[in-house]
Amino acid sequence: MPKAKTKRTARRLWVVKAGSQMVISGGPTLIRKWMKQIEILDLEFGIDVIWVTSGAIATARQEFIHRFQKIGGLSQLLREKQAFSALGQPLVMNEYNQALSRIGRLGSQVLLTADDLGSRTRRENLKRTLSTLVEWHVLPILNENDAVSTDEIQFGDNDRLSALVAGHMKADRLILLTDVDGLFDSDPKKNKSAKLVPRLDTISRSLLKSLSNASPSGVGTGGMLSKILAAKAAKAFGISTHLVKGDLEDALIKINNLIEPPGTRIEGRRNLRGSP
Repeated sequence: MPKAKTKRTARRLWVVKAGSQMVISGGPTLIRKWMKQIEILDLEFGIDVIWVTSGAIATARQEFIHRFQKIGGLSQLLREKQAFSALGQPLVMNEYNQALSRIGRLGSQVLLTADDLGSRTRRENLKRTLSTLVEWHVLPILNENDAVSTDEIQFGDNDRLSALVAGHMKADRLILLTDVDGLFDSDPKKNKSAKLVPRLDTISRSLLKSLSNASPSGVGTGGMLSKILAAKAAKAFGISTHLVKGDLEDALIKINNLIEPPGTRIEGRRNLRGSP
């Protein structure tokens, strides 16, 4: 029998963002594991989650690339990426819904743009909607509405969007699930002696400069630079950010371990809502 939910006043809120590379490479199996971890966070630790996902464009390309190659090939035109996003959104959402149905939960799709967060009226509407969904025990699954907006297509892979959502929802933590173990002191692909940075208190200009020449990994558009910039944005709201490899076993559960969490923790300016 499921455990009773922790009283709302004692609950915490996390915003978790899954990058395109993890969604594509992990597929339905990894998504099912993530959803099971969300259920554990909810029932055992009193943690609510707002989920931000990428992967719509990459999923549609993977699914339909042969069909469109036959009718004239594919380019990297922005309008084609937007069209692929429209094709891929329901495919990605279906994978999440199937995973959630296995644990008796519902998912809800919320498509938004940075402009939505910039408008006070739309931002307040969004906050009310997300709060209601969380109260109803429904997982909000957010993605940028790439069919009408291009900011995250060109740079960010939803990293910035997730940081803004975390800030406006007064989340306790921002979790970025990526295809690397975290932030390293040098490029691990070029330097075998590179060491993982477990904790970062300050985001310096020199760090941002060193990351500016790094290329995005896999099928995403963000790379480490956009993740550190997202962490900087979250930091301004007083929210700590965790960078962790998305397919690490029980990654989300392990992040809740304050003694030795995996990946890199980037400290927020202050703690909100009584979060540690």
